[in-house]
Amino acid sequence: MGPEARAARRRPGQAPLSGARLAPLLIGAGGALVLVALAAACVGPVTVPLGDTWRTVVGHLTGDTGGLDPALDQIVWGYRLPRVVLALLCGAGLSVAGVVLQALVNNPLADPYVLGLSSGASFGAVLVIVGAGGVIGGLGTSFAAFLGAALAITLVFALGQQRGRLAPTRVVLAGVAVGYLLLAATSYLQLRANPNELRQVVFWSLGSVAGATWDQLGVVTAVVLISVGVLLLHGRRLNALGAGDEQATALGVDVRALRIGLLALSSLVTGVLIAAAGGIGFVGLMVPHLVRLTVGLDHRRVLPLAALVGATYLVVVDLLSRTVDPPNELPIGIFTAAFGAPFFLWLLRRNQSIGAGT
Repeated sequence: MGPEARAARRRPGQAPLSGARLAPLLIGAGGALVLVALAAACVGPVTVPLGDTWRTVVGHLTGDTGGLDPALDQIVWGYRLPRVVLALLCGAGLSVAGVVLQALVNNPLADPYVLGLSSGASFGAVLVIVGAGGVIGGLGTSFAAFLGAALAITLVFALGQQRGRLAPTRVVLAGVAVGYLLLAATSYLQLRANPNELRQVVFWSLGSVAGATWDQLGVVTAVVLISVGVLLLHGRRLNALGAGDEQATALGVDVRALRIGLLALSSLVTGVLIAAAGGIGFVGLMVPHLVRLTVGLDHRRVLPLAALVGATYLVVVDLLSRTVDPPNELPIGIFTAAFGAPFFLWLLRRNQSIGAGT
């Protein structure tokens, strides 16, 4: 058995999943995503019939919007679809970033937030919200959040070096340390906030796609699609990396360049999404494991399916956030934590080796 095959090994009792069997899974996941997205565009305080929703979408895609009802058009195209698209992008981007980071740092419990990105983004956003009501020198909350995430990952990269090389264990520990440091700074800023600012901080830190607009989505969509597309091309190299650094090098993989490049790309995706939607936890942890339970450990299969499953999952979560307690809208992070924390505990129980440190 070659190194790459060993990296893509399966648990006992799992039969290999052929490409022929993978294709129906991808088609099914893609179809489920389309159906869920349409349902999310139909359901809300005002229920829009599926036929009207479909005509609105087709009308805007084809440029023929003359016969559309203005009120329904505003509801579906102006309000609901932008948040559906942002939820879709967040789910896909965070899930793929989670798969990649777990492979790069060789830690099954890693996700985009283990590197301190969420804490960094929160610090940047809260600094702006508390400092000047959302703007400091023209710097908006979203851009400040991205800069905070960039600051966090820069610190983690610097602290994660060992003899000039990125050490996976040091990267994880550095991420935890930097995350707690920035969390402390954020907590201090919250103490200085007035009640209105504090409400903004709490809602933003728990994540929401309610403020999504088509103007905002252009940059986010481009960054996520390009970055995720590049990450999807590295399944074979991630399999080789799973066999160990030495064997990956023997297969012609530049391990150091691969780790730095993919860590930077995963951080870019996560930072942009946090800046757009706030802190959404557990997606990058839960979805990759659910997908691996279905298709095994081969990253060439895990990556594309994780993108589709993560996108579907977060669209459903967003739908729940605005329908569970009408007319109130709850932050997405409440639901992802409610679903993710029990899964995390189940994962710890199922993988005894994690607790044993092996």
